[in-house]
Amino acid sequence: MPSPPLVPEDSAIDVQHLGRMTLGEAALEAEVLALFSAQSGELIARIKTMPTDAGALAHTLKGSARAIGAFRVAEAALGLEAAMKNSGDLTTAIELLQQTVEEARQTIGRMLNRS
Repeated sequence: MPSPPLVPEDSAIDVQHLGRMTLGEAALEAEVLALFSAQSGELIARIKTMPTDAGALAHTLKGSARAIGAFRVAEAALGLEAAMKNSGDLTTAIELLQQTVEEARQTIGRMLNRS
């Protein structure tokens, strides 16, 4: 009987993508996850204040999220970028981004506590 995956398939982090990006090196994986967790927390706190560079912050978060396989975060950041460009509902876009960042950070916390 095979062992269950450390993170479920519907996880906030695509562990297969993360493994490819870190060349399967566990120490590098842990390092980039910890960095993303810290950076994403800081970025979402700044984005919520809607500074003049909020679009650039969302873009940065989108790229970082894609790099580690946090694709829900990346999609939510893209949604915020689109809402900003198209005079969309910023409140809803920010709430969704905050929710996906929190899910990713919780998943990362569980992943790092297992290693």
